[in-house]
Amino acid sequence: METPFIFGKIATEKNFTDREKETTYLVQYFTSLINTIIISPRGWGKSSLVNKAAKLAMAQDSNLRICHIDLFNVRSEEHFYSLLAQKVIAATSTKWEEAIENAKSFFSHLVPKISIGTDPTNEVSIDFDWEEVNRNPDEVLDLAEKIARKKGLKIVICVDEFQNIAEFTDPDYFQKKLRSHWQLHQSVAYCLYGSKRHMMMEVFTDSSKPFYKFGNLMFLNKIETPCLVEFFKSRFADTGKNISDEASHLIAKLVDNHPYYAQQLAQLSWLRTKDVCTVEIVREAHTALVEQLSLLFVIITETLTTQQLNYLKALIAGEKAISSTEVMHRYQISSTTSISRSKAALIKNDILDNKAGEISFQDPIYAYWLKTEYFAK
Repeated sequence: METPFIFGKIATEKNFTDREKETTYLVQYFTSLINTIIISPRGWGKSSLVNKAAKLAMAQDSNLRICHIDLFNVRSEEHFYSLLAQKVIAATSTKWEEAIENAKSFFSHLVPKISIGTDPTNEVSIDFDWEEVNRNPDEVLDLAEKIARKKGLKIVICVDEFQNIAEFTDPDYFQKKLRSHWQLHQSVAYCLYGSKRHMMMEVFTDSSKPFYKFGNLMFLNKIETPCLVEFFKSRFADTGKNISDEASHLIAKLVDNHPYYAQQLAQLSWLRTKDVCTVEIVREAHTALVEQLSLLFVIITETLTTQQLNYLKALIAGEKAISSTEVMHRYQISSTTSISRSKAALIKNDILDNKAGEISFQDPIYAYWLKTEYFAK
């Protein structure tokens, strides 16, 4: 029997829960060609949301095409241009013969190097001479707009892990180049998102950056407990099992409503359930999850400085006035400057999150491990 819970990959159909309001907004943005930036910590369901909204939007508008690009392994402008051209042509072509023709006909200065794998259903691979692209980047950056106008289409280009452009040789110049082209497009819109929340915030909310006010900002919140509880019950029932109200609420509580961990802990609980999932089963599954991740947590913790760990210890203990002399003395924090540095470094490393001045852990299981294992010794 297939597990009814999905994590670590895009959740679709019954595996996708809540986000109704965000889905409605995003579908409207896609069909209206409104640029959108989605910001949230890792594991909160950005990719699943974009995937669902894209399918719904294309079902509503037959002239709409959605192009998905993942910059996870992209570290250079050259790679970016090749991937952008390849994905745009694939999204706007119905078969590989058309893709090849498009690749040839929509470039006037660049000569694309086209290759096809043994499986004709695969995308056509496109590459360029980097020196040519460097001289004529406009052709690639304006390719989607050119195709959209020629074919009477609307195109939305969704770029995942957008913050990786910060790894390029001259990221600010590259961002200026992208913005200067993309802001002129009338038949193409862009949906930009990524898993490094602090980096995305810097790119899109800093008035000195090129992408400041590029589009609508969408901040994802955690999924509400009633939605998660209903989801757990529904998915258990789909497989002939049941879960008690208390057990459902406990899963949500133990993972602090974190979407990724909610699915993972629910799966571990489901695997341990024969007929009815109880609180005891959930606690057993939670213990197994913490043990499963403990080695990773040790590795993360070993990278932290003593001052950062002292600050985390005070935070986990629930201290409200960490900068007070008494609290700093109790947790051996050297100074208020040290607190500021530790906080900034922990946010940059995606261990902590700062939402409207409220500091919290991005990973609730790591916070639990620190409290019950690492700091409990």
